[in-house]
Amino acid sequence: MLKRVLIANRGEIALRILRACRELGLEVVCVYSEADAQAPFLKLADRTVCIGPGTASESYLNIPRIIAAAEVTGADSIHPGYGFLAENAHFAEVCKESNFEFIGPSHEAMALLGDKISCKQLARKAKVPVFPGSDGAIEETDEAIEVAEKIGFPVIVKAAAGGGGRGMRIVRSQNELAKAIAQAQQEAKAAFGNGAVYVEKFLEHARHVEVQVIGDKHGNAVHLYERDCSTQRRHQKLIEEAPGPHIDPRKRDDVCKSAARLVKSAKYAGAATVEFLMDDKQHFYLLEVNTRVQVEHPVTELITGVDIVKTGIRVAGGEELPFRQRDIKANGHAMEFRINAEDWKRSFAPCPGPIERFDVPGGPGVRVDTHVVAGYRVPPNYDSMIAKLLIHAEDRDACIARARRALAEFQVEPLKTTISLHRELLDNPSFQKGGMDIHYLERLLANG
Repeated sequence: MLKRVLIANRGEIALRILRACRELGLEVVCVYSEADAQAPFLKLADRTVCIGPGTASESYLNIPRIIAAAEVTGADSIHPGYGFLAENAHFAEVCKESNFEFIGPSHEAMALLGDKISCKQLARKAKVPVFPGSDGAIEETDEAIEVAEKIGFPVIVKAAAGGGGRGMRIVRSQNELAKAIAQAQQEAKAAFGNGAVYVEKFLEHARHVEVQVIGDKHGNAVHLYERDCSTQRRHQKLIEEAPGPHIDPRKRDDVCKSAARLVKSAKYAGAATVEFLMDDKQHFYLLEVNTRVQVEHPVTELITGVDIVKTGIRVAGGEELPFRQRDIKANGHAMEFRINAEDWKRSFAPCPGPIERFDVPGGPGVRVDTHVVAGYRVPPNYDSMIAKLLIHAEDRDACIARARRALAEFQVEPLKTTISLHRELLDNPSFQKGGMDIHYLERLLANG
């Protein structure tokens, strides 16, 4: 059993993990950077350790400092949250070598699923649908041309490591291919330290559907159904919902079972999200696997009643999953709205600074995950998300109506936020009908 958990993260996910640990009776160590020294939730920890300046590379990405903090505070485990080092297989390996339980998958499983090329190869063996494309990394332009001509343009050049849209280029003709590969390799090398790229078919109109999965160290793995996260901009999600609107029940069953099968074949323990793209005929293809708890995990928690963070901690401590697939039922409809300190009318420019008013909504079916209070100063060093508004209702229409009410109550001043954008999106006919694809928001913004 674990006794003292060090949280190697910040913001709302650090607070979310802290609360889960408290409910499990575990002691908590929070690390923080100088930029986060005044974060209110730090007062809730048993121990706190400053691990460096506001620059992430000198604090939240600094492995030696995090390990040292765990050693001096007597922690027995480390939870990486999401972002920063959460999908860094080397960090997971260092934790193990330093005798700390990494609350997440083994570094072997993380490396296997985190690398898109090896993940794709494993998926084929597990009979999970993948995009047609190159079998491995592309070394020469001639090889890429051969693959592209075989599967047909448009294609997409993608980095084998990482995510967030970096190291990706859409290519619509042979003339663009060489330049796109060089640019993607350079960007991937700079962002992830790995310049490997591959080529696969690109869907012009696709939905982004992802399946929440969790496994344990005893060979069990279950899915917790799917989420639709097609409302996104530059591969950054803004609204997530579950279940995905208008998905055929048989397709839902297929995609969810495929995700569980893939994770189980990797001998994966912990929470993971298997991401797919779905075409207009609801054929689905593996996109990638996120080997960590995701920002949008509360959406799934609301429809299933499963506490994903607590379950992940228990799994890391060696417990079996307390449920089997037959026990998991989906109830109602849920949505998550990311509240970012951004001016979305100015190309989503970040808006750091002090928050003087922070009034969160409440009432039935409303949950707000945030580390922010009135008087908090949003630092310029990190991601601009300051809260997640979660809505649960009996069906999608009721969920939208409840979200409208909650967003009207949510007041943040004086910073610009995405609250007003979410209000507008809820009034958009395409969103109301559930007819989104991954580019619809960008089209909407481009048309004013």
